[in-house]
Amino acid sequence: MTVAILGAGVMGEALLSGILQGGRPVSDVLVGEKRSDRAAELTERYGVEVLDNAEAVKRADTVLLVVKPHDVGPLLDEVAVSARPGQLFVSLAAGITTAFVEARLPGGVAVVRVMPNTPALVGEGMAAISAGANSDETHLREAEDLLRSTGRVARVPEKLQDAVTAVSGSGPAYVFYLVEAMIEGGVHLGLPRATATELVVQTLAGSAQLLRDTGEHPSVLRERVTSPGGTTAAALRKLDDGKVRADVLAAMEAARDRSRALASGESG
Repeated sequence: MTVAILGAGVMGEALLSGILQGGRPVSDVLVGEKRSDRAAELTERYGVEVLDNAEAVKRADTVLLVVKPHDVGPLLDEVAVSARPGQLFVSLAAGITTAFVEARLPGGVAVVRVMPNTPALVGEGMAAISAGANSDETHLREAEDLLRSTGRVARVPEKLQDAVTAVSGSGPAYVFYLVEAMIEGGVHLGLPRATATELVVQTLAGSAQLLRDTGEHPSVLRERVTSPGGTTAAALRKLDDGKVRADVLAAMEAARDRSRALASGESG
Protein backbone atom coordinates (compact mmCIF):
# COMPACT_ATOMS: atom_id res chain seq x y z
CA MET A 1 0.00 0.00 0.00
CA THR A 2 1.27 3.45 -0.90
CA VAL A 3 1.56 6.07 1.84
CA ALA A 4 1.64 9.82 1.24
CA ILE A 5 2.94 12.17 3.92
CA LEU A 6 1.59 15.69 3.52
CA GLY A 7 3.74 18.03 5.56
CA ALA A 8 7.51 17.70 5.52
CA GLY A 9 8.28 19.48 8.78
CA VAL A 10 10.00 17.96 11.79
CA MET A 11 7.19 15.53 12.66
CA GLY A 12 6.57 14.66 9.02
CA GLU A 13 10.22 13.80 8.51
CA ALA A 14 10.25 11.77 11.74
CA LEU A 15 7.38 9.68 10.39
CA LEU A 16 9.07 9.35 7.02
CA SER A 17 12.29 8.16 8.61
CA GLY A 18 10.50 5.76 10.96
CA ILE A 19 8.32 4.27 8.24
CA LEU A 20 11.32 3.60 6.02
CA GLN A 21 13.39 2.19 8.89
CA GLY A 22 10.43 -0.04 9.72
CA GLY A 23 10.91 -1.79 6.41
CA ARG A 24 8.38 -0.17 4.08
CA PRO A 25 9.92 0.16 0.60
CA VAL A 26 10.78 3.71 -0.40
CA SER A 27 8.83 3.08 -3.62
CA ASP A 28 5.66 2.83 -1.48
CA VAL A 29 6.16 6.19 0.22
CA LEU A 30 5.41 9.62 -1.24
CA VAL A 31 5.83 13.09 0.22
CA GLY A 32 3.72 16.13 -0.56
CA GLU A 33 5.87 19.26 -0.47
CA LYS A 34 5.72 22.52 -2.44
CA ARG A 35 9.12 23.96 -1.53
CA SER A 36 11.62 22.87 -4.13
CA ASP A 37 14.62 23.15 -1.81
CA ARG A 38 12.95 21.00 0.85
CA ALA A 39 11.84 18.50 -1.79
CA ALA A 40 15.40 18.15 -3.07
CA GLU A 41 16.69 17.70 0.49
CA LEU A 42 14.25 14.87 1.24
CA THR A 43 14.91 13.13 -2.06
CA GLU A 44 18.66 13.25 -1.47
CA ARG A 45 18.38 12.07 2.14
CA TYR A 46 15.80 9.30 1.75
CA GLY A 47 15.44 8.64 -1.97
CA VAL A 48 11.73 9.36 -1.64
CA GLU A 49 9.59 10.79 -4.44
CA VAL A 50 8.31 14.28 -3.62
CA LEU A 51 5.21 15.60 -5.39
CA ASP A 52 2.62 18.33 -5.03
CA ASN A 53 -0.06 17.46 -2.48
CA ALA A 54 -2.88 16.70 -4.92
CA GLU A 55 -0.76 14.31 -6.98
CA ALA A 56 0.51 12.56 -3.86
CA VAL A 57 -3.07 11.98 -2.67
CA LYS A 58 -4.13 10.72 -6.10
CA ARG A 59 -1.49 8.00 -5.98
CA ALA A 60 -1.79 7.02 -2.31
CA ASP A 61 -3.85 4.45 -0.43
CA THR A 62 -3.14 6.09 2.95
CA VAL A 63 -2.57 9.81 3.50
CA LEU A 64 -0.91 11.25 6.61
CA LEU A 65 -1.84 14.88 7.35
CA VAL A 66 1.13 16.27 9.28
CA VAL A 67 0.48 20.02 9.22
CA LYS A 68 -0.48 22.70 11.74
CA PRO A 69 -4.16 22.78 12.75
CA HIS A 70 -4.83 26.06 10.91
CA ASP A 71 -3.42 24.55 7.71
CA VAL A 72 -5.65 21.46 7.67
CA GLY A 73 -8.72 23.14 6.14
CA PRO A 74 -6.86 24.73 3.20
CA LEU A 75 -4.90 21.52 2.63
CA LEU A 76 -8.08 19.41 2.50
CA ASP A 77 -9.64 21.90 0.08
CA GLU A 78 -6.56 21.52 -2.10
CA VAL A 79 -6.53 17.71 -2.20
CA ALA A 80 -10.25 16.82 -1.96
CA VAL A 81 -10.56 16.52 -5.72
CA SER A 82 -7.86 13.81 -5.67
CA ALA A 83 -9.33 11.85 -2.76
CA ARG A 84 -11.55 8.84 -3.34
CA PRO A 85 -13.70 6.39 -1.38
CA GLY A 86 -11.66 3.64 0.21
CA GLN A 87 -8.70 5.83 1.06
CA LEU A 88 -7.52 6.33 4.63
CA PHE A 89 -6.65 9.81 5.89
CA VAL A 90 -4.72 9.93 9.18
CA SER A 91 -4.73 13.39 10.77
CA LEU A 92 -2.05 14.36 13.29
CA ALA A 93 -3.29 17.93 13.79
CA ALA A 94 -4.17 18.86 17.38
CA GLY A 95 -7.82 19.69 17.99
CA ILE A 96 -9.01 18.77 14.49
CA THR A 97 -11.91 16.33 14.66
CA THR A 98 -12.54 13.42 12.34
CA ALA A 99 -15.87 15.06 11.43
CA PHE A 100 -14.02 18.18 10.25
CA VAL A 101 -11.81 16.12 7.95
CA GLU A 102 -14.65 13.88 6.72
CA ALA A 103 -16.82 16.88 5.82
CA ARG A 104 -14.15 18.13 3.40
CA LEU A 105 -13.50 14.84 1.64
CA PRO A 106 -15.61 12.62 -0.62
CA GLY A 107 -17.99 10.18 1.04
CA GLY A 108 -16.49 6.82 1.90
CA VAL A 109 -13.05 8.17 2.84
CA ALA A 110 -11.96 6.76 6.20
CA VAL A 111 -10.41 9.12 8.76
CA VAL A 112 -8.35 8.31 11.85
CA ARG A 113 -7.39 11.06 14.30
CA VAL A 114 -4.03 10.96 16.05
CA MET A 115 -2.46 12.87 18.93
CA PRO A 116 1.31 12.29 18.71
CA ASN A 117 4.08 13.82 20.76
CA THR A 118 7.61 15.01 20.07
CA PRO A 119 9.54 12.02 21.51
CA ALA A 120 8.50 10.42 18.21
CA LEU A 121 11.57 12.21 16.85
CA VAL A 122 13.77 9.69 18.70
CA GLY A 123 11.51 6.66 18.27
CA GLU A 124 9.96 6.98 21.75
CA GLY A 125 6.71 8.73 20.90
CA MET A 126 3.27 8.11 22.37
CA ALA A 127 0.38 8.36 19.94
CA ALA A 128 -3.31 7.99 20.71
CA ILE A 129 -5.63 7.17 17.80
CA SER A 130 -9.39 7.42 17.33
CA ALA A 131 -11.63 6.10 14.58
CA GLY A 132 -13.86 8.30 12.47
CA ALA A 133 -17.33 7.46 11.18
CA ASN A 134 -16.08 5.43 8.21
CA SER A 135 -13.10 3.75 9.89
CA ASP A 136 -13.01 0.06 10.69
CA GLU A 137 -10.52 -2.33 12.30
CA THR A 138 -8.43 -2.50 9.13
CA HIS A 139 -7.99 1.27 9.08
CA LEU A 140 -7.03 1.40 12.74
CA ARG A 141 -4.47 -1.36 12.27
CA GLU A 142 -2.94 0.45 9.30
CA ALA A 143 -2.65 3.66 11.35
CA GLU A 144 -1.13 1.71 14.24
CA ASP A 145 1.42 0.03 11.98
CA LEU A 146 2.56 3.39 10.61
CA LEU A 147 2.74 5.13 13.98
CA ARG A 148 4.56 2.28 15.74
CA SER A 149 7.56 3.23 13.63
CA THR A 150 8.02 6.21 15.96
CA GLY A 151 6.96 4.75 19.32
CA ARG A 152 3.91 3.35 21.08
CA VAL A 153 0.23 3.59 20.13
CA ALA A 154 -2.98 3.45 22.15
CA ARG A 155 -6.61 3.52 21.02
CA VAL A 156 -9.01 5.94 22.70
CA PRO A 157 -12.56 7.15 21.96
CA GLU A 158 -12.40 10.47 20.14
CA LYS A 159 -14.15 12.25 23.03
CA LEU A 160 -11.00 11.63 25.10
CA GLN A 161 -8.57 13.15 22.61
CA ASP A 162 -8.60 16.52 24.39
CA ALA A 163 -7.51 14.75 27.57
CA VAL A 164 -4.81 12.90 25.64
CA THR A 165 -3.57 16.23 24.30
CA ALA A 166 -3.26 17.51 27.87
CA VAL A 167 -1.46 14.38 29.12
CA SER A 168 0.91 13.15 26.41
CA GLY A 169 0.61 15.69 23.61
CA SER A 170 1.67 18.62 25.80
CA GLY A 171 3.31 16.34 28.37
CA PRO A 172 6.89 16.60 27.09
CA ALA A 173 6.77 20.36 27.71
CA TYR A 174 5.89 19.78 31.37
CA VAL A 175 8.83 17.41 31.71
CA PHE A 176 11.23 19.84 30.03
CA TYR A 177 9.93 22.63 32.27
CA LEU A 178 10.73 20.56 35.37
CA VAL A 179 14.12 19.60 33.95
CA GLU A 180 14.92 23.28 33.39
CA ALA A 181 14.01 24.06 36.98
CA MET A 182 16.10 21.18 38.36
CA ILE A 183 19.15 22.21 36.32
CA GLU A 184 18.82 25.81 37.48
CA GLY A 185 18.46 24.50 41.02
CA GLY A 186 21.68 22.53 40.67
CA VAL A 187 23.52 25.60 39.39
CA HIS A 188 22.10 27.65 42.28
CA LEU A 189 23.46 25.03 44.69
CA GLY A 190 26.95 25.37 43.22
CA LEU A 191 27.18 22.69 40.53
CA PRO A 192 28.68 23.51 37.12
CA ARG A 193 25.88 23.75 34.55
CA ALA A 194 27.21 20.83 32.51
CA THR A 195 27.33 18.62 35.59
CA ALA A 196 23.86 19.68 36.72
CA THR A 197 22.51 18.94 33.25
CA GLU A 198 24.07 15.48 33.13
CA LEU A 199 22.79 14.64 36.60
CA VAL A 200 19.23 15.75 35.84
CA VAL A 201 18.93 14.22 32.37
CA GLN A 202 20.28 10.83 33.46
CA THR A 203 18.08 10.88 36.56
CA LEU A 204 15.07 11.53 34.33
CA ALA A 205 16.02 8.80 31.85
CA GLY A 206 16.72 6.28 34.60
CA SER A 207 13.52 7.08 36.48
CA ALA A 208 11.44 6.66 33.32
CA GLN A 209 13.12 3.33 32.60
CA LEU A 210 12.50 2.20 36.18
CA LEU A 211 8.81 3.05 35.85
CA ARG A 212 8.52 1.17 32.57
CA ASP A 213 10.54 -1.89 33.53
CA THR A 214 9.12 -2.49 37.02
CA GLY A 215 5.50 -1.60 36.31
CA GLU A 216 5.32 -0.25 39.87
CA HIS A 217 2.96 2.59 40.75
CA PRO A 218 4.92 5.87 40.87
CA SER A 219 3.89 6.44 44.49
CA VAL A 220 5.55 3.13 45.44
CA LEU A 221 8.78 4.10 43.72
CA ARG A 222 8.63 7.57 45.28
CA GLU A 223 8.22 6.10 48.76
CA ARG A 224 11.31 3.92 48.25
CA VAL A 225 13.38 7.06 47.74
CA THR A 226 11.79 8.91 50.67
CA SER A 227 13.28 8.00 54.03
CA PRO A 228 11.42 9.32 57.10
CA GLY A 229 12.89 12.65 58.11
CA GLY A 230 15.37 12.56 55.24
CA THR A 231 16.40 14.92 52.47
CA THR A 232 13.78 13.74 49.98
CA ALA A 233 10.99 14.09 52.53
CA ALA A 234 12.06 17.68 53.18
CA ALA A 235 12.05 18.45 49.45
CA LEU A 236 8.65 16.84 48.83
CA ARG A 237 7.14 18.75 51.75
CA LYS A 238 8.15 21.99 50.02
CA LEU A 239 6.51 20.83 46.78
CA ASP A 240 3.32 20.01 48.67
CA ASP A 241 3.40 23.38 50.44
CA GLY A 242 3.63 25.01 47.01
CA LYS A 243 0.63 23.03 45.78
CA VAL A 244 2.65 21.69 42.85
CA ARG A 245 0.34 18.69 42.42
CA ALA A 246 -2.72 20.94 42.21
CA ASP A 247 -0.94 23.26 39.78
CA VAL A 248 -0.07 20.33 37.50
CA LEU A 249 -3.74 19.34 37.40
CA ALA A 250 -4.76 22.95 36.69
CA ALA A 251 -2.18 23.16 33.88
CA MET A 252 -3.50 19.97 32.29
CA GLU A 253 -7.06 21.25 32.52
CA ALA A 254 -5.93 24.42 30.73
CA ALA A 255 -4.36 22.34 27.96
CA ARG A 256 -7.52 20.25 27.64
CA ASP A 257 -9.68 23.38 27.45
CA ARG A 258 -7.46 24.87 24.76
CA SER A 259 -7.74 21.66 22.75
CA ARG A 260 -11.51 21.89 23.04
CA ALA A 261 -11.38 25.49 21.87
CA LEU A 262 -9.36 24.49 18.82
CA ALA A 263 -11.95 21.81 18.04
CA SER A 264 -14.92 24.13 18.49
CA GLY A 265 -13.33 26.69 16.19
CA GLU A 266 -11.98 23.76 14.15
CA SER A 267 -8.86 25.19 12.50
CA GLY A 268 -9.18 28.64 14.11
